[in-house]
Amino acid sequence: MTTYLISQLRIPGIPQEDNLAYLEQVEATTAPYGGKWLAMDTEVQVLEGAWPGSVVLLEFHDMAKAKEWYNSPEYQKILPLRTDRTISDLILADGVGPDFAPAGYAQQIRAAIAAASDNGS
Repeated sequence: MTTYLISQLRIPGIPQEDNLAYLEQVEATTAPYGGKWLAMDTEVQVLEGAWPGSVVLLEFHDMAKAKEWYNSPEYQKILPLRTDRTISDLILADGVGPDFAPAGYAQQIRAAIAAASDNGS
């Protein structure tokens, strides 16, 4: 199942040399793990809530590959170039399958609630 890395990125002030060095090196760390860049430092249009900063979005084949990349010695070596000079929230999220439908998901939840109620009575 496709996994997405989503980062809410905030770079206070003018990007520093470390930020640029990170950008120059990060692509080489994602390529061996099948990382595909979908958005980079893209400004967002906030429809609800708050989202200070921009977004970075990567796609990996699955959660295992995404974690392999993040924990790889190559990425860990350059990680401080990003984390020491930026503020970011970084998550991994699995996508849904091709047959996913929100109504079907609601039905699964209803069934689970009903099953829990039947077991509790």
